[in-house]
Amino acid sequence: MIGRDLEDRLRAAAGAFPVVTVTGPRQSGKSTLCRSVFPDRPLANLELPDVRRFALEDPRAFLAQFPRGAVLDEVQRAPELASYLQPMVDADRTPGRWILTGSQNFALLESVNQSLAGRAAVLHLLPCGYGELKRAACAPASLDQALFGGGYPAIHDRGIDPSEWLSAYVATYVERDVRTLTRVGDLLAFQRFVELCAGRVGQLLNLSALAADAGISQPTAKAWLSVLEASFLVFRLPAWSANLRKRLTKSPKLHFYDTGLVCWLLGLRSVQHLKSHPLRGAIFESWVVSEVAKFRQHRGERGGLYHFRTSDGNEVDLIIQDARGPVLVEVKASSTIAADNLGGLTRAADLLGAEASERRLLVYGGDESQTRSQAQVIPWRALHGRLDALA
Repeated sequence: MIGRDLEDRLRAAAGAFPVVTVTGPRQSGKSTLCRSVFPDRPLANLELPDVRRFALEDPRAFLAQFPRGAVLDEVQRAPELASYLQPMVDADRTPGRWILTGSQNFALLESVNQSLAGRAAVLHLLPCGYGELKRAACAPASLDQALFGGGYPAIHDRGIDPSEWLSAYVATYVERDVRTLTRVGDLLAFQRFVELCAGRVGQLLNLSALAADAGISQPTAKAWLSVLEASFLVFRLPAWSANLRKRLTKSPKLHFYDTGLVCWLLGLRSVQHLKSHPLRGAIFESWVVSEVAKFRQHRGERGGLYHFRTSDGNEVDLIIQDARGPVLVEVKASSTIAADNLGGLTRAADLLGAEASERRLLVYGGDESQTRSQAQVIPWRALHGRLDALA
């Protein structure tokens, strides 16, 4: 089993709140994590038709089976359970009594926020980061393997071919989950929309252009993008908006939480195909940004991530805002570093005030760390060690 960074926060939350809700994309390891942390707790999987039918038809009797609480898996399949949990929780506020998991952010959080506000801690479990895979001794050996394989636990824990697993994953997501999340009439058009989003990974988001290419209206594109965000498949990296004299780009960048999924959506079926693909650099950029996002999310850090671009073309792929100020991160997929690769960091540092070189990082596809006057050069494998140092 792959140990997860979220485990410590899950234990702490269960020691403080009567209800803990763990959300995240389908197959991110929520059930496995909860079974590991709470091995003696009864488990009710609401994906099973008979279990779900019992919960929907007689919720009081269903919950009464578990006088000391339980792990309720995929609880968004029976969203009204949260309303029946409320009086039980108010009568017995024993910490960690109820653990809820779910893979659909809209449905689950709506029911939790309405019925269990102030009673439930909400945690998000995303696909594995490279650091988690490394600790479990199943980390990919090369950068291209890391990009192609992504971070869904089953692929690495069971040694499954990424293309085969992701094919089934996308089919399940589009054919079942999307139907329950929103009224998408044309599933083929929706899948085409998802593929077009993958083709824009690491790029500025232009909803009008995306809608036109997908053959749908802009409001529909906006709604469908919200579905992808609610499913924890994509996220928008906002633009840095500090008060500078320079005119700044305001559009967010589009990123995926899992680059293996991006590769599959782009039609890449082998590592060799990825190596020569024109979007390899953008995929690597999304890998770095998503690794930082996962690292911070699993440790309870929300927000604080931006990209930076001025109207005259000066840009930085990622800014991490912490208590000490901004950390500037530039991403290069090449295995060697040229002097001009550091120019953007230097110019942006002058504007943003990231004066110390250790607050400027260049993450690249090579293997050697370098300390330069303009920035710290970090190989992709060392990213997580650097994040630990910044935490």
